Amino acid sequence: MSVVVKKDDDLDEEEYYSPFLGIEKGAVLQEARVFHDPQLDARRCCQVITKLLYLLNQGDTFTKVEATEVFFATTKLFQSKDAGLRRMVYLMIKELSPSADEVIIVTSSLMKDMNSKTDMYRANAIRVLCRIIDSTLLTQIERYLKQAIVDKNPVVASAALVSGIYLLQTSPEVVKRWSNEVQEAVQSRSALVQFHALALLHQIRQNDRLAVSKLVTSLTRGSVRSPLAQCLLIRYTSQVIRESNMNSQGGDRPFFDFLESCLRNKAEMAILEAARAITELNGVTSRELTPAITVLQLFLSSSKPVLRFAAVRTLNKVASTHPLAVTNCNIDMESLISDQNRSIATLAITTLLKTGNESSVDRLMKQMTNFMSDIADEFKIVVVEAIRSLCLKFPLKYRSLMNFLSNILREEGGFEYKKAIVDSIIILIKDIPDAKESGLFHLCEFIEDCEFTYLSTQILHFLGNEGPKTADPSKYIRYIYNRVILENATVRASAVSTLAKFGALVDSLKPRIFVLLRRCLFDGDDEVRDRATLYLKLLGGEATVGETEKDVHEFLFGSLDIPLVNLETSLRNYEPSEAPFDISSVSRETKSQPLAEKKATGKKPTGPASAPSGPVPIVDASYEKLLLSIPEFTGFGKLFKSSAPVELTEAETEYSVNVVKHIYDGHVVLQYNCTNTIPEQLLEEVVVFVDASEADDFSEVASKPLRSLPYDSLGQTFVAFEKPEGVTATGKFSNILKFIVKEVDPTTGEADDDGVEDEYQLEDLEIVSADYMLKVGVSNFRNAWESMDPESERVDEYGLGVRESLAEAVNAVISILGMQPCEGTDVVPSNSRSHTCLLSGVFVGNVKVLVRLSFGLSGPKEVAMKLAVRSDDPEISDKIHEIVANG
Repeated sequence: MSVVVKKDDDLDEEEYYSPFLGIEKGAVLQEARVFHDPQLDARRCCQVITKLLYLLNQGDTFTKVEATEVFFATTKLFQSKDAGLRRMVYLMIKELSPSADEVIIVTSSLMKDMNSKTDMYRANAIRVLCRIIDSTLLTQIERYLKQAIVDKNPVVASAALVSGIYLLQTSPEVVKRWSNEVQEAVQSRSALVQFHALALLHQIRQNDRLAVSKLVTSLTRGSVRSPLAQCLLIRYTSQVIRESNMNSQGGDRPFFDFLESCLRNKAEMAILEAARAITELNGVTSRELTPAITVLQLFLSSSKPVLRFAAVRTLNKVASTHPLAVTNCNIDMESLISDQNRSIATLAITTLLKTGNESSVDRLMKQMTNFMSDIADEFKIVVVEAIRSLCLKFPLKYRSLMNFLSNILREEGGFEYKKAIVDSIIILIKDIPDAKESGLFHLCEFIEDCEFTYLSTQILHFLGNEGPKTADPSKYIRYIYNRVILENATVRASAVSTLAKFGALVDSLKPRIFVLLRRCLFDGDDEVRDRATLYLKLLGGEATVGETEKDVHEFLFGSLDIPLVNLETSLRNYEPSEAPFDISSVSRETKSQPLAEKKATGKKPTGPASAPSGPVPIVDASYEKLLLSIPEFTGFGKLFKSSAPVELTEAETEYSVNVVKHIYDGHVVLQYNCTNTIPEQLLEEVVVFVDASEADDFSEVASKPLRSLPYDSLGQTFVAFEKPEGVTATGKFSNILKFIVKEVDPTTGEADDDGVEDEYQLEDLEIVSADYMLKVGVSNFRNAWESMDPESERVDEYGLGVRESLAEAVNAVISILGMQPCEGTDVVPSNSRSHTCLLSGVFVGNVKVLVRLSFGLSGPKEVAMKLAVRSDDPEISDKIHEIVANG
């Protein structure tokens, strides 16, 4: 809409203006009065409608009165026979979305146009009608729509099919009755009609896997001629292949021959779609990849930029998983480094970095030096990430790669670009010990002239952890103290903390650090002064943060194992009193929003009883507050963990019940959240009878019934069990909901005095080992692992038997332990034959646990696993092995 018009052709003084510049809603509404003129000026009316559409698309809202006036004025334009104005009228009606009582006014005109002899009127009328009518009116025009689908005019047929795709969201039952007509339209000779018909037919059948498979089977025999429809068919075919592979044990892929045949299609878009589909198949072999790679290689030398871009982008993705399969294309891709299109050049260079060998690194670095200045930051980030991967692949080449990163770090660039370079250098320092000295020096040089506070503080923090461990720590002090003199308060505070770390670890530097910290006592910022005071007293022995030197070390270098969101929430909820804020009361649970909550629709009750369901357990301060308010549970101690709600009833049953498991050191409390969904009933004395005969270690100690549960309200009933402390007791509980039912008079809302005892069978509930583990992440697994006592480490090997894939085995073990995956190691690259997964958590009793899992394929789909555990308590390390052995 916002068309920009050049006003002056003089290149020295180019001025641009928008035809919509400065328009106001009030003025445009006044102009809309031309719609009422007896002699309509079609050109003027089109201009006014254009302005109204612009306002609507820019987010301006019309009041109910304004919208109604514009709508009725627009309907008068049906009197004009001007084709251009009629099309603008259709657009205006569609955008205004008239209300149900207003739709009736325009329906007759639209239905008249729908049966017009002018095909353009018919097509547009169908599109508008289907946008504004409700399901009642739809049944009246259904016959016309079915006829339009098989109309000889492709514009009309496409309009009807696209309308069907839209109506499928609101009136699926009506659209599903059109299957025969849509199937006939799939055989149309018009490319666009065939494309839209196939899209609609697939959407009608998409929930029926067998029907989709039959559709693909019938169409892969060669009846689809439209290139667009062929691309759709290729996508549906690859979907069927993926689903069949999930449900079958190996063997040949169905329909793979069809995908391969599409590589010889006349249409370039179909060839690219087929090649992309083959490369994205799960477990694709080198033999299957070869024909697709060959076709993509041919496109690399195409004269069309879009083909070169599509081919190199696909090859770039393949290079991440099958670098050897792409090496044959390296010569062609090297020629693309100088391509005029910088997107193509970036993808080419990053693909070469993924597939190149050690001998080609230096040559690629020389080519990239000139290349980097010509591309945007977003492309530079992609190149930086590729260089990082290359350096980890060929660690002996770290000097040239590190020098390249340091050179581009000093050049102009935005925050995200600079952050990507800094993160890459930090990762290389951690993973390549020889790169530490040069890497830290490059970072020190960067902060001398760094404009980003975040990056300065990140580098200072890293320097404080790694600098004292180098051969000559004193050379970094100058760079750090310069930050105290020259930077803003945030960076100065970070620099003070870094100086303190050097003083704590390097005794020879401590006197110099004292001098520098004393100078900071006169800083203009209170945070800087407070930190300097604290660290001076801490290093001088005047203040203590624990009983041992290890406690001081933990205070200075330990990572905050409390999620910042939880800490912020607890601080906001803290009510000032004589009791100081206790940081140990802050939940260490890693919170996340489950998918179920994101997709949920409708109004849901809030509070602890209705916490969102999902696979990730959630600790809520309101749970603890609720449990402490019940006298029977006050002697159980501190709540360790609350699980996510587990549904014990099916959706849309008479009574909705879910349960939350609250774990204590020596007790488990089951909180049953009950909802009464029957309007004519009142439930009283609601209680859950729990049979723990299959849970030997548990004995029931308390039960709290729910006195009353009216219609559509939420209430809780509790059952508490005792278990031996320090034992990960597991078991199955069967549950029966018992209550007294009283009939409710719907007119008065009063319940009968007499009630009837009734009961309702609920699903069984299990308490598993994972319930005793909190998901708590660590920011740096390697540092956390090394800081734990090696004496607590327990290592053993396990055979996990036949598994569908390594990913399935990894997910199974994570599920058994209930721990937090670290550093993205829960994601297993496709076709990997080995994988390492890092997990962290806190076991009941507040015992920190770290786990390192090494998986490998020992035979055809036979998975072997090595499990290493470190924890604050060696007995817990043994217990983790017991859990895995019994899992």
